[in-house]
Amino acid sequence: MISDMADRFSPKFRRNVARVIPFGMIWLFTGWMFLLSEALYVGNENINSAIDIRVTPPIFAFASVCIFLLGVQVGIIETLVLQTRFLGYSFLRKITLKFVIYLLMMLLAIGITYPTAALIEMGSSYDLSIIGSKTIQFFLSSMFLNTLLQLSFSLFLCLLYSAVSENLGHNVLLSFFTGKYNRPVVERRIFMFLDMKDSTAIAERLGHDQYFKLLFDYYDLMSAPIINSLGEVYQYVGDEVVVTWKAKQGLPKNNCINCFADIKQSLKRKEDYFMDRYGVVPHFKAGLHMGEVTTGEIGALKKEIFFVGDVLNTSARMQEMCNNYNVDLIISNDLYAELDQNTHNVQQLGDIVLKGKTQPTIVFSVLPMH
Repeated sequence: MISDMADRFSPKFRRNVARVIPFGMIWLFTGWMFLLSEALYVGNENINSAIDIRVTPPIFAFASVCIFLLGVQVGIIETLVLQTRFLGYSFLRKITLKFVIYLLMMLLAIGITYPTAALIEMGSSYDLSIIGSKTIQFFLSSMFLNTLLQLSFSLFLCLLYSAVSENLGHNVLLSFFTGKYNRPVVERRIFMFLDMKDSTAIAERLGHDQYFKLLFDYYDLMSAPIINSLGEVYQYVGDEVVVTWKAKQGLPKNNCINCFADIKQSLKRKEDYFMDRYGVVPHFKAGLHMGEVTTGEIGALKKEIFFVGDVLNTSARMQEMCNNYNVDLIISNDLYAELDQNTHNVQQLGDIVLKGKTQPTIVFSVLPMH
């Protein structure tokens, strides 16, 4: 039932929800920590009745909902709005601007939730003039500064999480947190090695600064197709991108093939942009293969999720063979046998002995039909 409901939403929506919810959970857990510690410290009594609000079950429930929603709001702003707004800003300027934005948001949230909590505490005997006076005194008290400090701590944890998640990737970070790959596991995975054509000549022509900007735009246009196909980026290696899927995600609806086709379409829509800005339109070729890999955490100075298996080497070699056959996409027989074969134009290229291998591999060229 839950799986069927999830399938009704787009992969992008599900991904965004998965990225935003941890912000709400961070705020909720830190909020609980502060609420309970204060309640224990004062014995859940109003030391200063002029501004204190006793933490009753209704107040605790109300505060929990508000804190969670405030965290979700921070997550939405951080991941869907601000993440792409400050790309060209220095770190100090970026942090300063974000702090000002979130400070205004926290002040507004306190201004709404505090009088509402006071209203809940007073119940049917409420007096708006008393609530207004209590709110003003609260904003002028040291308790307000303490509350602001607590929220700032939650915000700091969220920004730290956001920075780490952005650099490692949400799925990788989640795997580290859950310990999914603390011990190596065997998985069936699909790998796509996608390489830019004539990249050396393009780099020489543009120079390293402009070439870097081109790569940024080039990688950016791939994001939506990769997300929509349920894939994830394993590595960026120069102008080469390695995308991977678990078999159960990459095979249905030919997601792995459609990812390649959708990237082609995205690039076609931006041809004028690339030509106007860089004087060249990048094109690419790819190799796709499926097989078993051992997946686990590896590294002494820097941890990362690592895949080991012949499937990676074979995918890379197939990508290199694209030039020999003047095609853009080559897939292995192992993958082709499990795809929906009625949705693409496929041509068998024959048994090919790939570089570094002794046994021939049956491969196909694929021309997506959309």
